Amino acid sequence: MNITVFLTYLFVMAFTTYLVRALPFTLFRKKITSKRIKAFFDLIPYTVLSAMTFPAILYATGSLPTACAGLAVALVLSFFEKSLLTVAVGACVATLAATGVMMLIQMK
Repeated sequence: MNITVFLTYLFVMAFTTYLVRALPFTLFRKKITSKRIKAFFDLIPYTVLSAMTFPAILYATGSLPTACAGLAVALVLSFFEKSLLTVAVGACVATLAATGVMMLIQMK
């Protein structure tokens, strides 16, 4: 990637980040009392994190079935409110096991 493209991407990212943070201050002069608007601003960080993380989950292993196995285990463990460490380790172990199974299937 050449430096011009990189700097353009960096500027757009910085401007977008600044705009998202500055826009509420310019639009809402008074204290926000609407529960819907408060909920919207409270949930944006989780939404953005999910949108950035989900594609990485599916493409991290290079194999969709093994990635889905790890994702499924992570979803089940998080549904049962396990700790973040337990969810992460469980997903990694499931992905590793699924990779092993896939390798055994390919050997036959």
